[in-house]
Amino acid sequence: MRNILKEICDRRLQDIEKLGYSYGHEIPAERTRPVVPFLPKPGTILEVKRASPSKGDIAPGLDSAATAKSYIEAGTSAISVLTEENYFKGTLDDLKKVASLADSLGNKVAVLRKDFLLEPEEIEIAYRCGADAVLLIARILDTPKLLQMAAKAFTLGISILLELRDEEAVEKAFEVLKLAGKMNSFDKVVLGVNARDLKTFTIDMLIPLKIKSMIEKKLEALPENERPQNVRVISESGILSVQASEFTGNLGFDGILMGEAVARDPVNAGNYVRAFLKGAETKRNETIKFDFWKKVSVSLNEKEKSGKPLVKICGITNDADLEKCEELGADLLGFIFWNKSPRNAYNLEAFEKETKALKVGVVVDFVTEEFQKAVLLLKDKKIDAIQLHGFSKENIEGFFRTEYKNLPHYFAVNVSSKEDLEKIELLQRYGEPRILVDAKVGDAIGGTGTSISEELVNEVSRMTKLWLAGGLNPENAGDILNEFTPELMDASSGLEASKGVKDHAKLNAYFTVI
Repeated sequence: MRNILKEICDRRLQDIEKLGYSYGHEIPAERTRPVVPFLPKPGTILEVKRASPSKGDIAPGLDSAATAKSYIEAGTSAISVLTEENYFKGTLDDLKKVASLADSLGNKVAVLRKDFLLEPEEIEIAYRCGADAVLLIARILDTPKLLQMAAKAFTLGISILLELRDEEAVEKAFEVLKLAGKMNSFDKVVLGVNARDLKTFTIDMLIPLKIKSMIEKKLEALPENERPQNVRVISESGILSVQASEFTGNLGFDGILMGEAVARDPVNAGNYVRAFLKGAETKRNETIKFDFWKKVSVSLNEKEKSGKPLVKICGITNDADLEKCEELGADLLGFIFWNKSPRNAYNLEAFEKETKALKVGVVVDFVTEEFQKAVLLLKDKKIDAIQLHGFSKENIEGFFRTEYKNLPHYFAVNVSSKEDLEKIELLQRYGEPRILVDAKVGDAIGGTGTSISEELVNEVSRMTKLWLAGGLNPENAGDILNEFTPELMDASSGLEASKGVKDHAKLNAYFTVI
């Protein structure tokens, strides 16, 4: 598989050898503008970006100063300037122009140099060109080099945005935080988690939350006198819509870096900024805590080490089945709120029971009595999320125009043809981090006992992490695990003795296989 990150770094080393750290550009002898604090409170970082390896030209005719001015008028907290020349078509001249503009407007925003920096000398150049912060990518720097470059930035009085994407990078981040403590520079460190894998440029919108959860767990494990205070974590990349910006704010990040969407449409930048801030404010003030995805991400971190998927058992209708699934270690339990289903759990009192498994209310419309019942249970913290199952495109778009969009939820899409995959693309544009795919049989919604075709499962796997339902049972679970490695497996009718009643022997066999 093509490793784009390695290509970029190899080419960079060649260019440095040929052109020097200035890449042939004229560099100011000294910095002229004051250093502006980088993201001291929650806010947005909007990006001056012409192209990318994955999308090609994004805004080839972009005027860096004019774009930056529109971002400042939109209310952004900081501006990221891509200075990588070969793949992103940015330059150090862009950085100088944006810094000069910020200076002329009273330095209302901080300016970040975003590049694949490899040596401390590049930080000195960024500083002299007017950058208030530099991006350091943990994946491409060993720990000694990373610490050397961070120390250089702290000595100059500018900040670092340290980009993380895996557990090894988190370990490096804590070494940097130790250094920052020694240099009295905690306020100069922002941790950024990239939803985009820089090796393949594929996007996973749950990665930032998974890494954020990992950081929080490590912080909690430290003795209080050694624990860094006010560690800021932002989410980077993958935001394709205003709704996705608001959703990320809901997840409790201190900031968000947006590139492609605002570069293509800078006039609309203010809507992205306001949406993120609205989401962040909702997160702070709402009585419902937006922790469903955090809990899922923590579970995924634990499961990945064992190579097992998350297990959801759907169609729970009685206490005995609930207790059995708890005993066997189910991660999620599904309760169907649909009076046409033989597995309808509308009146079930099991919601009063505390469970280790996350409880999910499954609904098929958001203008029904059943949906309102699920919402009330969610607000009472008796369930953890709502699964929106089998929605049409029109209903999906309608849902995102309601206040319900801020409830913990995910969508399940019934798939029987490639046309159904368009719903997945739509949901990804709205920023949905995970989408469950289920078989489609006529007008039935779930519990069909039918599997999705191998071809369509592979198509979905190329689009998103695979959350799979439809026809799962003890006999085929092993083959499905080996062939598709789903991140979540959702079983219902394949584990039943009769409709709505689980067969405990089948449950035992299913969990044994997994």
